[in-house]
Amino acid sequence: MKLRGLARLRPLAAWLGRVPRQHSSGGKVRLGSITKRGDPCLRKLLIHGARSVMSALSRRNDAKSRWIQQIKDRSGANIAAVALAAKPARMIWALLTKGEAYQPT
Repeated sequence: MKLRGLARLRPLAAWLGRVPRQHSSGGKVRLGSITKRGDPCLRKLLIHGARSVMSALSRRNDAKSRWIQQIKDRSGANIAAVALAAKPARMIWALLTKGEAYQPT
């Protein structure tokens, strides 16, 4: 399946509202604000899933839990939820661009 306009990960993340919109040319990087242009339902589901994972942080001690706890301590719970929500968005992008079914590792 070919995705028009979403051949790279960053445009997908910007469309979902996860990273700043980028307006760069001539080697000069210009970042705009974080957008909310994508599907609000999908964005809400990703954030709610991330918050659900974050609620179990105190009971877990794996690498991902430690990583998200460090972000939460450093930047706050909302920013940590957005960072955690970006991970499944990247997995979705990879599945869509490759046209493959999900294979857990």
